[in-house]
Amino acid sequence: MAKLKQLESFVSVATRGSLTAAANAEGVAPAIMGRRLDALEERLGVKLLLRTTRRITLTHEGSAFLEDCQRLLTDFANAEASVSAGGVKASGYLRIAAPAGFGRRHVAPLVPRFRELHADVTISLNLSDRVMDIAGEGFDCAVRVGDMPDSSLVSVRLADNRRLCVATPKYLKQHGTPVLPQDLARFDCLVLSSDASQTRGWAFKVPKAEGHEVIYFKPHGPMDCSDGQVLHDWCLAGYGIAWRSSWEVEAEIKAGLLVPVLEDYAAPPNGIYAVFPQRKHLPLRVRLWVDFLKHHYSQSEFWQTPG
Repeated sequence: MAKLKQLESFVSVATRGSLTAAANAEGVAPAIMGRRLDALEERLGVKLLLRTTRRITLTHEGSAFLEDCQRLLTDFANAEASVSAGGVKASGYLRIAAPAGFGRRHVAPLVPRFRELHADVTISLNLSDRVMDIAGEGFDCAVRVGDMPDSSLVSVRLADNRRLCVATPKYLKQHGTPVLPQDLARFDCLVLSSDASQTRGWAFKVPKAEGHEVIYFKPHGPMDCSDGQVLHDWCLAGYGIAWRSSWEVEAEIKAGLLVPVLEDYAAPPNGIYAVFPQRKHLPLRVRLWVDFLKHHYSQSEFWQTPG
């Protein structure tokens, strides 16, 4: 049992990057965690962690050993869960990341609900529009919205993400409604500034001789912003037409606050994904979290609830 506790302590310190954080999570003194690590390194005869007063880093041997330890602890937890009363039981520390806007509306509200089902899981949620190095920064799972580039990450598609043009009923009554994508040149378009994403413009599906093709139209307007939430707010205030993701506007459309336009030309959806490092054995808590997200995101009423 002492050997198992040493392994658990090593994984906890390595993933959290701090003796204090690992000790706090377990409710013991940092000195106890330090003694367990010392005993583990002495028993193995190898240095696993480089510890200074400021930071803790893995050695080359420590990085390789961490992967094996995580797999072993996951297998052990799954073996216990398979025979424990009440069935599947997840535990441990779950570090997740998500884009700021999407995460605030559609990830953060689900975290406490997930913990109600799995009280032995401790969760840390990081919201940032920076693309995280999931493996390098120690995240178990991240939610990402948009087209997935080729990478070594494993991805699970959780839901489709439609992109559509929207405006308030009042704006359309005053200015008319575009019929074709090129008509947008005559309207006030609320666009992301050039230093943000969508550099190719707004995507539309247009018919061609065989099937259809996706074209990109770069609209212009009297106001732009690098923050999508600001564009959303301007659109709701009636300042123009915005091209937004369905996850942002479904609730407002249902409530009649916004009206979709150019729906016949809406581009094919991209996706909302759960991504995690390439690993054969996922911890039970990660698998349950991904299943939890997929369950909620598959329900249309979930997206129609104001964030």
